[in-house]
Parts: sequence; structure tokens; C-alpha cells
Amino acid sequence: MGVCLQKGQKVSLTKDNAGLAKIIVGIGWDINQFDTGGDFDLDSAAFLVGENGKVTKQEDFIFFGNLKHPSGAVEHQGDNRTGAGEGDDEIIRIDLSKVPADIQKIVFTVTIYEAENRRQNFGQVNNAFVRIVDEAKNEEMLRYDLGEDFSIETAAVFGELYKHNNEWKFNAIGSGYQGGLAALCNSYGVDVD
Repeated sequence: MGVCLQKGQKVSLTKDNAGLAKIIVGIGWDINQFDTGGDFDLDSAAFLVGENGKVTKQEDFIFFGNLKHPSGAVEHQGDNRTGAGEGDDEIIRIDLSKVPADIQKIVFTVTIYEAENRRQNFGQVNNAFVRIVDEAKNEEMLRYDLGEDFSIETAAVFGELYKHNNEWKFNAIGSGYQGGLAALCNSYGVDVD
């Protein structure tokens, strides 16, 4: 088992793992027993952003509608529409060796699909987590359990991978947003229809 992070904590992934290239970002959640009775569909996404904190092109937004980055560096493994079962509900594969030089961060987010229509929010979600696994060794490197009680938020930034002094690090963010996916897209410079 890897390092358990607290909100705001940062840890280097590559400092003690010089050859680390391929990692798996596993994201999971459970729906609490006091839910709305309707189905929950949580969607993970990755925003590849430059120094200004914005995507450099629309293809830098990886989600269920755009599963693979043109560089091959980031690949979403598909939408899980229920969150049922144990372990990772959605997986995003990363090849650090293929991340374009102009990308400074990869931000991992989760939104509730049609949250407003379904009257759902992250206050109805339990045990949300993000974890990083060394794919070659199949070992969990770190895990961040959100733990926060987001009573009105419909989107959350779980964490981010970022480059600093030629090292890849992970930052446990745990910030909630109102406005769902559209709010996140606006924040990171993705055009929304």
C-alpha cells in the first residue's frame, strides 16, 4: 500500500522511481444510503494544462467523449455509469514519457452527470478516492480519500500531476465546484456548447 495523502499534501512520484513512466490513475466512489433513489453517474476526466492553467487545445480535455490524447500520453478507459462494486470505478492510464513538453499539469476531476436535473450532489457520495498505481509493478504508490462533505457541489477536482524540477509530483486538491462539468471546462479553458 502506498502513501495516504491529506488534502493539500504533495508527493514526488519520480524522485525515488527514476524509470517510472506508466501509471494508472484509479478513481472510485460509493453512493450513500440516503441518496435520491435515482441512478448516479459520476464521470472522471483529465485536463492537460499549460503554464497558464488552461488547455493548449480542445483535445487536451480527456473524458468519456474523447478517450485518448493525440500524444498517447493519457487514455481514459471508459465510462462506468453506476459506481457499483469495489475498487476503481474509472481508470485513466498515463504514460509520463509521452506527455508533451508544453503540458505542466494533468488535473483529475469528477462530475455528476445531469446533477441538476437529478437533484444530486457530492454530499450524496461516499468513499470518493483517487489513487496512483505504478503499472509496471502493479503497486499502489499513493491514495487520497476525499473525506470532505460537499453538500451542494456537483463537480470536484480530486488532484493533479505536475512537473517541477524535472520531477512528476502529485498534489491532493479536494476542491468542490458548483455548476458541474461546464464550470470545470470554463475554468480550464475548454469550449462548452
